[in-house]
Amino acid sequence: MANIHQFDVVVVGAGGAGLMAGLYASRTAKTAVISKLYPTRSHTGAAQGGIGAALGNLEEDKPEWHTYDTVKGSDYLGDQDAIEFMCNEAIDAVIELEHMGLPFDRTPEGRISQRPFGGHTNNETGKPVRRACHAADRTGHMILQTLYQQCLKNKVTFFDEYQVLDFIIVNGKAAGVVAVELATGELHTFHAKAVIFATGGHGRIFEVTSNAYAYTGDGAAILLRRGLPLEDMEFFQFHPTGIYKLGILITEGVRGEGGVLINGRGERFMPKYAPTVKDLASRDVISRAIYTEIREGRGVNGQNYVWLDVRPESVIKYAAMDGRTNPDGTPYTITGEQVLAKLPDIIDFCRVYLGVDPVTQMMPIQPTAHYTMGGIPTNKYGEVIIDSQNTVLPGLYAAGECACVSVHGANRLGTNSLLDLVVFGKHAGLKAAEYAKHADFEPLPADPEAEARAQFEALRNGSGKENAFDISTDMKKVMFEEVSIYRNEKGMKAALEKIAEWKERYKHIRVQDTGRVFNTELLNAWELGNMLDVAEVVAACALNRRESRGGHSREDYPERDDQNWMKHTLAWKQDGKVKIDYKPVVVTKYQPKKRVY
Repeated sequence: MANIHQFDVVVVGAGGAGLMAGLYASRTAKTAVISKLYPTRSHTGAAQGGIGAALGNLEEDKPEWHTYDTVKGSDYLGDQDAIEFMCNEAIDAVIELEHMGLPFDRTPEGRISQRPFGGHTNNETGKPVRRACHAADRTGHMILQTLYQQCLKNKVTFFDEYQVLDFIIVNGKAAGVVAVELATGELHTFHAKAVIFATGGHGRIFEVTSNAYAYTGDGAAILLRRGLPLEDMEFFQFHPTGIYKLGILITEGVRGEGGVLINGRGERFMPKYAPTVKDLASRDVISRAIYTEIREGRGVNGQNYVWLDVRPESVIKYAAMDGRTNPDGTPYTITGEQVLAKLPDIIDFCRVYLGVDPVTQMMPIQPTAHYTMGGIPTNKYGEVIIDSQNTVLPGLYAAGECACVSVHGANRLGTNSLLDLVVFGKHAGLKAAEYAKHADFEPLPADPEAEARAQFEALRNGSGKENAFDISTDMKKVMFEEVSIYRNEKGMKAALEKIAEWKERYKHIRVQDTGRVFNTELLNAWELGNMLDVAEVVAACALNRRESRGGHSREDYPERDDQNWMKHTLAWKQDGKVKIDYKPVVVTKYQPKKRVY
């Protein structure tokens, strides 16, 4: 086997979490970052609105307020020790990014500019607070570029366009990964003391999603097949404002700048659902409000969408009605030029994809599958845990959207995903490098590539009776209909029956392309297998949780049930079935109470 590479630390994924982990690990350990994409094409680049930190640059703010908002936003399912850790680390993390060269927008005094974001409040007044640090509406893109440059400067070794297919465990410890080089079709074994998964989410299991095509749940599925659990997979966030039919995200920053939601009757409806913060309530609250308006016949022209209005005259009118002011107390105003300056990409998206100019026209939006709160269970240092007793698997780490710390609980606040990436990516990198310093390389199995090879051979040699595209299309449609914003037992049972059927059909796929160079048909078929495995766990965990909490809304169990369900779900695949166990939520300062917005 010629294609064996040896590194102290191997990072899988080159988005914000992977690059942050790689950067910090590389300071003391020989580090490689493996990515199915060129790093700057990673999905972190699509994050628009900002990164949360209680800098207090425009008005009073405190990390304690950020902590409480995150706990409350999580519908009290977030682990409060980890949330407090993240919110306290946030200020240093943002300033560190600034020192790395990230071009944040600035106040007239030269400080990092901040804007309001959904669910972020002044805990004393209950009103929105300016906490989102932003670089126009390209914040994620700027973080990605900045971190990639820092990694290159620090001599991190990159293996771009390598798809990781399998994780190697030896003697109960991490020993490396197996990947296919897209350009040649050759398998490569990466022998490592420590492995960090930072592979992102799995929004592509849904029909309408803001997620990139690469978001197919690879890391979660690989570890699931290796007998590891996934945590809180029933909790998936539907962002309230995706472009109608396309799912492309319209950042919460639009509402942070004063945009409002309007139904088909021309009525602003969020004051009815969240009287205090209105259009800046948390995402789960707003998504359900939009869906309720549509279901009750108040969509635009009877269609499945409503309007998002950021036209300057509307913003000024509603700001006056809400009593919103500038930091100096003067009435809040905005011009078309300022809208364009603050939201250039959003304006461009709408003009290109919709033929709509948001400066003069309202935008058609609908909720879109956006973010998983669940994933690979970890502690706050990124160490992967494998049971309800928080037992750590030595040498294995995870960070970013593929991980579940859990700081997001049942619902993530806007701006906390980018914060999650940099805080927990950093600590996963530090811990992995520290572990590698004292660990030995575990001996590789005789044929470490056997499992990966077998998966590809099955796809090349199936009967050919089934088509991967047909299965994928059916899965996404059913998942969006039955396991999305509102769920019920009948629909989810039907979805699980369908998933079992699709998994059986999947065994009969035969890839037509026999080539080895950039065989995207083969890779797409393999990714479909990951999505089916992940979709099954999502649906099974959602069916099992008989309550409504955060992003998980049951029509047949509409109330939150703290007595029976104040606990995290752990799910394994065993003997072809999903096995479920639980672990307690960490509560420190904030006892669960009803959320009021």
